[in-house]
Amino acid sequence: MELINLIPSFGGLAYTVLAFVVALLIIVFVHEFGHYIVGRWSGIHAEVFSLGFGPVIWSRMDGQGTRWQIAALPLGGYVKFFGDSNAASAGHVDDLGGLTPEQRRATMHGAPLWARTATVAAGPVFNFVLSILVFAGVFLTNGVATEAPAVGSVRGMPGITAELQPGDRILELGGQETPDFPSFLAAAATLPAEPRVAYRVARGEAELDLTDSHPLPPLVESVHPDSAAREAGVEPGDVVLAVDGAPVVTFAQLREIVGASDGGPITLDLLRGGQKITLELQPRRVDLPLSEGGFETRWLIGLTGALYFEPETRQPGLVESITLGAGQTWDIATTSLSGLWHMVTGAISSCNLRGPIGIAETSGAAASAGLTSFIWFIAMLSTAVGMMNLFPVPVLDGGHLVFYAYEAVTGRPPTARALQVLMAVGLAAILTLMVFALTNDIFCP
Repeated sequence: MELINLIPSFGGLAYTVLAFVVALLIIVFVHEFGHYIVGRWSGIHAEVFSLGFGPVIWSRMDGQGTRWQIAALPLGGYVKFFGDSNAASAGHVDDLGGLTPEQRRATMHGAPLWARTATVAAGPVFNFVLSILVFAGVFLTNGVATEAPAVGSVRGMPGITAELQPGDRILELGGQETPDFPSFLAAAATLPAEPRVAYRVARGEAELDLTDSHPLPPLVESVHPDSAAREAGVEPGDVVLAVDGAPVVTFAQLREIVGASDGGPITLDLLRGGQKITLELQPRRVDLPLSEGGFETRWLIGLTGALYFEPETRQPGLVESITLGAGQTWDIATTSLSGLWHMVTGAISSCNLRGPIGIAETSGAAASAGLTSFIWFIAMLSTAVGMMNLFPVPVLDGGHLVFYAYEAVTGRPPTARALQVLMAVGLAAILTLMVFALTNDIFCP
C-alpha cells in the first residue's frame, strides 16, 4: 500500500496539516540545498543548514563543518553562511575586518560577486528544476494522449450500452472530422445536448459507424480544493443527473446552469455507485485565466468534467518529457504572475491570494486524490516558491540579486545603513503580505 494512502487515517485536520508540512519541507529542502551546494562549490562555507525555525530538536555536524538541523517550527528553513549576522544573510563586507583573507573569501559577503550571485540564485533555480523534473516524471510514468483521438478505455455512463472499444481511433464525431484532439474537442463543443451521438471509428482494418454517449457527459473528473462542490461532498466519479430538478446530459449544460445562477443556491441530483443522492451548494465567483491572457470571472462550483473515455496514451521519451515539464512550469509561472498583476490593478479579486491555511487545505485535497495528484501539487507549489523568491524585495533572494546588480554597475555594494533600512522595509512588506493572505484565508469564501 502506498504511504500516501495511509495519511487519511489520521483524520481530516491532521491529514491536512501533515500533507502541508510534507509538501513544504520537500520544497524548502530543495530550495535551501540549492543555496548550500552552489555556495559550497563557490567556496562559501555554510555554518548551519536548518529545516524549520525555533528550538532545535535534532542536529548533526558533518565533515565540512556544517551543522544540519531540524527545528520545531516546520514553516520554512535557512542556510546560515559564515559571516552572516542572521539567517537572512544580513551583514556587510565592512563587518569582516577581523578575518584573514582566506576566511573572508569563505564568507558570503567577502566572496566574489559571481559566487554570491550564483549562490543566491541557486535556491529559486533548484525550485524550478524540481518542478520540471516532477512534471517530467509524471509524463514519463503516466504517458501523454496520442495526437489522434483514440480510446484507451471506456468509463461507461448509466443507461447507455457502450459501443466504443479500447483501441478505436475516432475519425469523425457528429459528422465532423477529428484528425487530432483539438479538432475532436472542438467538434464535441458543437454537438447537441443529447445523451447519444454519432461516432465514426477505425477498428483494426474496418471503419465503423457507432452511436454512443456524448463525449463530454456530466461526469465528474475531479473536485477542486476549497470549492463549493468539495464542501458539499461531491466526489470524483459522480454523475450529475439533474440541476434543480432539470435533467442534464452534458457537462456544458451543468456549466451553463451554474453560470446563470448568479450565485444562488442550486441542488444537484447525483448518481454515485448506483445510488442516487441530492446535495445543495452555492456557486462562487472565480477568476479564471484565459489562454489568450487575462482573466474571466464566472460562477463556478469547482468541478472538472471527464471525457466519456480515457484517451489512449503513448510514452514520451526523456527529452520530450523534460520539455513538457519545462513548458508546464513556465505556464504556471506566467499564469501566476498574470494573476498577481491583475490583483494589483484591481482587475480580479484579491481573494485569489491565499495564505498558509488555504495552501494547507489544497495540500490535503491533493494528497487525498492520490500520489500523482500530491506530487503534481508539490511541483506547482515549488514553482510558486521559486518565483516568489525572485521578487525584488529585500530579505528575499530577488532583493539580494538587486543589491548585487547595483554592485556590478557601481563597483561597490550598498552601504551598511542602506542595507539595514531596506531589509527592515522588505521584512515589513513580507509580514504585511502574509497577514493579508491569512486574512483572505479566514474571510474570503
